Amino acid sequence: MIETTTLVQNEHGIHCRPSAIIIKAAYGCPCEIRVTAACGETDLKSLIALVSLGLEPGAAVRIQVSGPDEALWCKRLAVLFETRFDFQPQSKGVGTTTIRE
Repeated sequence: MIETTTLVQNEHGIHCRPSAIIIKAAYGCPCEIRVTAACGETDLKSLIALVSLGLEPGAAVRIQVSGPDEALWCKRLAVLFETRFDFQPQSKGVGTTTIRE
C-alpha cells in the first residue's frame, strides 16, 4: 500500500463535476482506493460519497492505494484532487422552467 496527502486546489472545492472526473479515473484503477478527509472517508466508487465529503478549497485529503501500479495510481489521483478545474458558468435560465399565467 502507498499513500499520499494532498490539498484540494479547485476554487469551488470538489463538487459534482470534479467528483465525476475523479470517480471516472478511479473506475479504471485495478487497485483498492481509500480517500480520507476530516469529515469522513470513501472508496471512490460512488460520486455521491465523494461529494458528501464536502471537500472545500484547501482541504487535506489522504489517498491510499493498494494493488498493481499503486504508486502510479496514487499520483494520478493526487493530481486530480490538486487540479484547478475551469468549468464555464452555465447560462442563466438553463434548466429552469418559466411559468406564464
